[in-house]
Formats: sequence, C-alpha cells, structure tokens
Amino acid sequence: MSTQARATLTAYEPPKRPGQPPGAALGAVTFQFNPSQLALSKSAGWVAHQARSAEQVGVPEFTGALPRRLNVELFLDGTATHDTAVQKGVETLLSWCAPTARSISAKAPCAPRVKFAWGSFASVSFFGYLEDVSATYSLFDTDGTPLRATCTVQLTEAGDPTPRQNPTSGTLTVRRVHRLVSGDSLELLAYREYGDATAWRLIAEANGIDDPQRLRPGTEILVPGADEAGAR
Repeated sequence: MSTQARATLTAYEPPKRPGQPPGAALGAVTFQFNPSQLALSKSAGWVAHQARSAEQVGVPEFTGALPRRLNVELFLDGTATHDTAVQKGVETLLSWCAPTARSISAKAPCAPRVKFAWGSFASVSFFGYLEDVSATYSLFDTDGTPLRATCTVQLTEAGDPTPRQNPTSGTLTVRRVHRLVSGDSLELLAYREYGDATAWRLIAEANGIDDPQRLRPGTEILVPGADEAGAR
C-alpha cells in the first residue's frame, strides 16, 4: 500500500543575485489535512492599441507572460495537544512575508522564496513568494491560546533560475533537482553526478549551503551539470 503524499510549503533563502537559484531551506509547514481545492491562475500581458480612424479595434501587442498564482488553504489544528503549535504555524507563515536575517545582513533585504509541493502534482510546484497571507482563528483554549486556524496563502511565481551559459561552448548548463533522502551527503551526490566526491562544494555553492553536515531529508536541491564541475 502506498503512503499518502502530504502537501508541504517550504521557504528558502532568497537568491544572492538575480538569476541564481534560491538558497538553503529555512523551514517547512506540512499540511495536517491535504487541501480539498487549489486555485491556480496565469495571465498574459497585452496592450490594446487604438486607432481613431479605424472602424475595427487595433492590433493588440503581446508584452509577455505574467507569473502563475496559487491560492491554497492551510488548516492548522492543535486540539489534541493544547499547545502553541497553531500560533507558531501562523507566525511562521507571516514571517515568510518579511526579509530574512541573512538578506538584511547582506544589505539586500528580501523575503524568502517559497515552494508548494504535493507529491507528483508538478503544475503547482514552483518557486515563488508569498504575496498575501490571512489567518482565521476559529477555536481558542481557556487561556486564549488559538487551537484552530485556517490560513489562506497566495503564492506568486518568481521565475525559475536562468540556466548559465558555458562561455567555451556557448551551450546552456543543465541543472537538475534532487530531493534529499536519509543518508544523502554532498560528497555522495558529487560522486554520483561527477565521479568526484571532492566536487561537493559546487553543489553547496549552488544551494547556499554553509554546513554540508546539516542536510534535511525531503529538501529539494539543485545539482549543477557535469560541465560546470569540469570547468572548475
């Protein structure tokens, strides 16, 4: 019997520079109950040109694709434990709308990148940012501690990192995504990908990993192509 996939919302350090991938994972909120519905939207930008002397409408001009937007509800329940888990969960979501400590110290304040993931449902799994978070508390303990909350979040696509170009060949560098499992290490990934365990620093730099000994199973990381390793 297969295990039911749980939906998760994970926050990552924002990219250090435009075009780079997000950094290390900051934390994740796992859905206690998978969502019953998701609202996914995408728009296109157009400019309608008008001509005074024309009887028909002018020819529209396409200005580009607009980002995807995902609206989803996250239900938090603490009636079994009567602790502050619901309050902390809401505070975590709200904190992801503010700049991270690392980005502030780097004098480039930016909120985290956020990614929604639910098993193999790839259409809703993209890096974005939280544009809106609202929480409705519906049950409280005798001391006022919230025990239930429904959080509605709007995640707006931030765009995938642009593949880097190999200056010697003019070809685009391919980077794949690997989901960490128990027992994974950067040295092992480097050996599997490049046949050289000492190339683990390339993976660490691509993901903003400062401590390679603290890898969290379930985290998705970018693995640069073998041509990048060979260029080092």
